[in-house]
Amino acid sequence: MPALEVCLTPELIHLHPPVGKTVVVTDILRATSCMVTALANGVESITPVASVEECQVLQHKGYIAAGERNGVQIDGFDLGNSPLSYLNEAYSGKKVAMTTTNGTLAISRSSGANTILIGAFLNLSSLIDHLSIQTDDLLIVCAGWKGKASFEDTLFAGALVSKLFPIYDTDSDAAVMAREVYEMNQGNLLGAIQKSSHYKRLKDLNIDDDFEFCATIDKFEIVPVLEKGVLVPSHR
Repeated sequence: MPALEVCLTPELIHLHPPVGKTVVVTDILRATSCMVTALANGVESITPVASVEECQVLQHKGYIAAGERNGVQIDGFDLGNSPLSYLNEAYSGKKVAMTTTNGTLAISRSSGANTILIGAFLNLSSLIDHLSIQTDDLLIVCAGWKGKASFEDTLFAGALVSKLFPIYDTDSDAAVMAREVYEMNQGNLLGAIQKSSHYKRLKDLNIDDDFEFCATIDKFEIVPVLEKGVLVPSHR
């Protein structure tokens, strides 16, 4: 039986080496919610990068530049960090370069994994189905906030643990804690997210529709996978 671990923040990744594992990266508010939505709405690919400068280089090559720092769209970028921007196939067929405060950093810190997948409530069941038939040990990496753990990412990690627990084994207290957080709050995910410090940090940006959207389960049947540094839909 494969093992399951939860890394509550990328700052702890050295305690959960990703080499040889399948990694699920989650940043519910809002990077991984954007990634799932974008690819489900026809975006050809997403190239996650750590820095604004890397994103600008790709923008000059014709990519759509999407990104934020501290929740605010970066000056000169085409998009910020709202998943709603990608609805109705608004950027279908386009290549997106993305940089965010936490999410793209979590992806880069997960290098060395056998597979890196992207998770959000929006694709929860499809991700569960994907993970149910793979045999690598599983590491869930929560993007957190500037090195600190975040409630909403832990909540999502707990949803994965809760639904995968019969298939995977775990001796990770972080996984047990995440599962408890989810199972106590699964009846009201939006209300749970509104308890988080990141919600309080972002609420003045008038993005209530984003919060509600990011708390929606199973809106899309897609699992983004990182292939040669680029996120594309998995065809598994």
